[in-house]
Amino acid sequence: MCFRSWLSYLCLSAAICGLITGADWPQFLGPNRNCTSSETGLLLSWPKDGLPKLWEKKIGEGFSGPVIAGERLILFQRVGDKETVECLDAATGKDRWKYDYPTNYRDALGKGNGPRSTPLIAKDRVYTLGAEGRLHCLELETGKKVWDRNLANDYAMRESYFGVGSTPILDSDRLILNLGAKGAGIVAFDPATGKEVWKATDDAASYSSPVAVTIDGVRYVIFLTRAGIVFADPQTGVVRFSKPWRARIDASVNAATPVVVGDEAFFSAEYATGAILLKVSKEKTQEVWKKDRILSSHYNTPIHHAGHLYGIDGRQEGGAAQLRCVELQTGKILWAKERFGCASLILVDGHLIALCEDGDLALIEATPQAFREKGRFSALKAPPCRAEIALANGRLYARDSDRLVCWNLKK
Repeated sequence: MCFRSWLSYLCLSAAICGLITGADWPQFLGPNRNCTSSETGLLLSWPKDGLPKLWEKKIGEGFSGPVIAGERLILFQRVGDKETVECLDAATGKDRWKYDYPTNYRDALGKGNGPRSTPLIAKDRVYTLGAEGRLHCLELETGKKVWDRNLANDYAMRESYFGVGSTPILDSDRLILNLGAKGAGIVAFDPATGKEVWKATDDAASYSSPVAVTIDGVRYVIFLTRAGIVFADPQTGVVRFSKPWRARIDASVNAATPVVVGDEAFFSAEYATGAILLKVSKEKTQEVWKKDRILSSHYNTPIHHAGHLYGIDGRQEGGAAQLRCVELQTGKILWAKERFGCASLILVDGHLIALCEDGDLALIEATPQAFREKGRFSALKAPPCRAEIALANGRLYARDSDRLVCWNLKK
């Protein structure tokens, strides 16, 4: 009887574990840079008083999101006069290692002095890009420095409104970023040594981060730079397509990451710029539609799900931005939730998890039928909350201006 009970327990445990599939969140916007998690078996009916909190930790300032590989969480932050890379135990929040270096960065507009760029974990390395343009490669296991580059000195980077904010991408053996210097708008580095491999364009840097995709058998790294849209060969830097896409006024930013769906690429920007959908093939790239005030994203990246885009339309100021559902192929607005505010979004198991700028966490059904909010609670107390949220192994992570919090999303 004891053996049978033990065997039954193992079978039940295996069945329960089979309902929950864990996944890392090793880079900006998740495993595929599309704000989407493959996890299932999560809590999709939230208690009124909020999700179960596993741990929280006091942290420094910045809008850099957490990233997770296995049981290691990497956080990039400003603590005093240092930019600090910290490795925590993802399950408990306990310290594993810390690496820091001096910084003199001061935001000229008073919007915060911490880093904006999110770390990148690739194999056994961590890559970070600081607000002044310091690019570091560290060992994931120990935090030991492998190499670093002072890009502002090496390339005479143009000054941006809020410092350096784009997150690099690693594609095969190329670490690629929108650096923004003349003749070196986009630069690829050897991830093992930090040495330059190629450079291309004169485009100034934006706050949008690139994506790497294969379309019609061709590999691209796709950017929305300060100047506009760029499709480049990740191995050589050859520009295969470019198109101006930015506001006419100088006091503006491009910040949303491109969204690629099959052979189509969606780009969005605010400041009377708007959205555009491109159809891409080896022979040509053509417009499907373009228009302002369909889904004009200030800085949050929209999400694609089942032929529809879910994203934030409108400026951050004043909280008037709307959460919208838009038909991808036509640009038709199917519903809009007024005064939702800017929010970091994740798609998981047919639902959107939104961290609003005011610190609320909300659960919304991802359906074109109507706006259906299924849960909401006050999660963070020190807004504005602009760093991207992360979901890994059934745990949800979010930060405000002085706290990093982990909640349990497992059933």
